[in-house]
Amino acid sequence: MDLDAIRREIDSVDRELVALFEKRMDLVGQVAEYKRETGKPIFDPEREATLLDKVGRLVENKAYQETIQATFSDIMIQSRRYQAKALGLKE
Repeated sequence: MDLDAIRREIDSVDRELVALFEKRMDLVGQVAEYKRETGKPIFDPEREATLLDKVGRLVENKAYQETIQATFSDIMIQSRRYQAKALGLKE
């Protein structure tokens, strides 16, 4: 496979990732609304630790595990920022 073909395949995967990330952010917005209604805090360290553990166990190629868990950690940071913004709070 040549470099251009590899990059086209990466572009295709990126389109799928963006669509899935948008779907996830729609759900994050629903979580923010739930937290507004119930007074729950945005940051739930126990939930995030559980999610990172679960994601780590889902990784088939363990050479990617650390990178994937770090990526999900970053996703959760951005999700918290989005929730704070949606709720009119400071980060």
